[in-house]
Amino acid sequence: MSLIESHERAGVAAVAALVECNPFGPERVELEQRVLGAAFQPTGMVWFAEGDEDVFDPNLGRLRQRVEELAGQLRTRLVAGVPATPEELADYRGAVFYLLFLRYEDDWLALSTASENGRGGAKPVGFYERFAADVVHFLGPLPDPTPDPAHLFALGFQVRRAFHHIFRKIFGAAAPAARLRASVWHSIFTRDPARYRAAFYDRMADFPTLITGESGTGKELVARAIALSQYIPFDPSTQSFVADPAAGFSAVNLAALNPALIESELFGHRRGAFTGAIDDHAGWFERCSRYGAVFLDEIGELDAAIQVKLLRVLQDREFHRIGDAEPRRFAGRVIAATNRHLEQEIAAGRFRDDLYYRICANLIHMPTLREQVAADPDHLRNLLLIIARRVAGPAEAERVADDVHRYVVTQLGVQYQWPGNIRELEQCLRNVVIHGEYRPRRVPSAEPDAAGELAGSLRRGALTADALVQRYAALVYAHTGSLQETARRLGLDWRTVRKLVGPGGRNGE
Repeated sequence: MSLIESHERAGVAAVAALVECNPFGPERVELEQRVLGAAFQPTGMVWFAEGDEDVFDPNLGRLRQRVEELAGQLRTRLVAGVPATPEELADYRGAVFYLLFLRYEDDWLALSTASENGRGGAKPVGFYERFAADVVHFLGPLPDPTPDPAHLFALGFQVRRAFHHIFRKIFGAAAPAARLRASVWHSIFTRDPARYRAAFYDRMADFPTLITGESGTGKELVARAIALSQYIPFDPSTQSFVADPAAGFSAVNLAALNPALIESELFGHRRGAFTGAIDDHAGWFERCSRYGAVFLDEIGELDAAIQVKLLRVLQDREFHRIGDAEPRRFAGRVIAATNRHLEQEIAAGRFRDDLYYRICANLIHMPTLREQVAADPDHLRNLLLIIARRVAGPAEAERVADDVHRYVVTQLGVQYQWPGNIRELEQCLRNVVIHGEYRPRRVPSAEPDAAGELAGSLRRGALTADALVQRYAALVYAHTGSLQETARRLGLDWRTVRKLVGPGGRNGE
């Protein structure tokens, strides 16, 4: 007799593999089918939340029952002294890990939800003792030392928390959205969960994340999911986690800050360091906890001097407040985002290549709405329904989604490019609900031959210096549609650009 009988071997191995697989990848469905056999219920679903309630895999209930049976039978044989190969012991251990997750996933979800709603924090957790007893019960009979229950508890809570944030916040049934969810999962746990559990769970802060993509694609949602899903140790002596997971995200929109204030906001300043510094001020890096993350949105906006200081934070984990010689330590994680092509910015000398190579250790690219619609034409209607549930409520969501989808198809056309991505789609829905129409923002355009006319005027020497600057500024603004971007390209203050292009200029992207 062996620990795992021949008819059980494939099922137990598949359960153990479920612990290591990416739940948002296609292998999850294949493994569930191997475990359940004829009891498997085909779903054909891409895993994400479509409404206000989590829509779980209908096979999970059957999986838990099957894994409970397998783990119980194998433990009985272990205690009875049935010999086992190293491979069988490894599969048994994996099956127990999966069982422990299934048994306590609802408790961890309730804990995560309470924390999100401000009712959690680092408070005592009532079910840890039951979990620790299960660890000893199932893993105690193994010949190797029993894993630390507190570490397994922290990992289980992290897995459940990460699934919750990815499942609930990154939606869409199209293949690009599914790949994005799988990529975010890897950003949290790496592609090798066993290695992560053994060595990398407390080292991920050393892997900065760079999220690229167009405006409106949801870069901050991805950053938030990663930041709020970090490993937080559990302290058995206090029966609580050492930090509140909901407090681990600090977002800094660099494009919205006055350039003169960015350095102070990031690194802090000492009293008297400059005019107006009437008190000591701790910056974002100093306020970030060991288990938190600072999200630097629009990192391409940083000027060269601050890029150097940020590089030192990433390389040495050290920074100084303005006007202070005392070095300070940053222990959290850096997540950055940009809608610019940083390769082009590097080539133009506006972004340091050494900083780029420091922040791109974990690179995530956001799919555009047009890419997702091209991959799945039904994606637009699905997204409208998801937005409508939030905007109009579940009772009216279907009708609102149908009305807006009909308007989009007939008035904008199925080939509309959605330059504002999901953010624009939501505003389209709101406009159609309120006014019955949506007028897309039109980027101001110059006359068709404006560039040719400007070139001709230059050849003839027919422009004054002031007229040349004004005409060229208008031409660049017509191309970018943004005062900020025009100002950056011309090397001018955006307020100066607004005077040059006239009152119609808007300070937007």
